[in-house]
Amino acid sequence: MMKENIREKGPKKLKSLLFTGTIQIIAAITLAALLIIIGYILVKGLPGITWEFLSEDPSAMGREGGIFSIIVGTLYVTVLAVLIAMPISVGAAVYFNEYASGKKAVTVIRFFTEVLAGIPSIIFGLFGFAFFVVFLGLGWSCLSGGLTLTIMILPTIIRTTEEALKTVPMAYREGSLALGATKWQTIVKVVLPCCRGGILTGLILGLGRAIGETAAVMLTVGGSLNMPVSVMDSARTMALHLYNLASEGISEEKTYATAALLIIVILIINTAANNIGKRPFKGGRHKKILLQGVKDE
Repeated sequence: MMKENIREKGPKKLKSLLFTGTIQIIAAITLAALLIIIGYILVKGLPGITWEFLSEDPSAMGREGGIFSIIVGTLYVTVLAVLIAMPISVGAAVYFNEYASGKKAVTVIRFFTEVLAGIPSIIFGLFGFAFFVVFLGLGWSCLSGGLTLTIMILPTIIRTTEEALKTVPMAYREGSLALGATKWQTIVKVVLPCCRGGILTGLILGLGRAIGETAAVMLTVGGSLNMPVSVMDSARTMALHLYNLASEGISEEKTYATAALLIIVILIINTAANNIGKRPFKGGRHKKILLQGVKDE
């Protein structure tokens, strides 16, 4: 009997080892490819990131000067997108999780939200061009690009916020309601403060996607190298500037420098989101929020 068990465990153990080894090899290859790509770009681009490169405006189609106006244009478009998307996405997530949980209509809406996350960015760009640029008459501007990116990052922030809301124990809601607070007061004073870290993670992830987007902003922002003064001015983002430099062969040095700076920014954003998302939920830390939230009312 023992010999039969040993014979049965042998093939199973071998299969398990083969499966584990295959997964580890695939993970190692993926990690090595990522490190090679990032390392190559950083080695080629970091020498070109100087103070002049960061503080001067581009000239001669980007062949000379720096990318200061490009950085300002990127901030205009991406920050505008996050500011518009934040109340919409958080409000939608609160409604889905707190008011309409389990309803068939919400299931359908959530399905289309997931579909929205998988649509190619060029489709968003075409929609933004047809609706914001032409139909609404906003023209090629930071506002048109920001509104287009808002639609793109909504699914990411909604999904992340929903997951954050689910981490808040139901006892907190029940305790707040038992102390006399209304449902809306409970959400604003208790639930949202408890999951602000998860909401912030979603906003940072949305910001990271907006910064790295090219196709959507190409058709909506325009591509001007001039310094944008208002949201109605045309501009150029870092990702779009990188695409133009690389595709037109304007300057290899500026191309790698812009790519390296963009990688550094995205790595910082993703690292911040990852660190915030890993913070464990500590119920004891939020007891004061529960009591204070009800007292304020």
